[in-house]
Amino acid sequence: MGSSGKKKTTMAKLTRESKLRERRLDKQARKDARKNAPAQPDQPEDMLAATIDDPALSAAEQPDLEAVAHPVEVSRVTVG
Repeated sequence: MGSSGKKKTTMAKLTRESKLRERRLDKQARKDARKNAPAQPDQPEDMLAATIDDPALSAAEQPDLEAVAHPVEVSRVTVG
């Protein structure tokens, strides 16, 4: 059976179908990118490790922990 020679699909329908195919391809690409992407660290230990590996101060500039810590004296106040 041969073609009748008359175009039966409108340009609007062809455009809609083309846009739909593009959207589906974009969606699949985003899905594949999420699947292949490494997991983001959500734990604070990972962020702490990143700051320790790249310190802002050199070892000589960092304060000594013992020099910073001050003992707290407890005093009792009596009323009456």
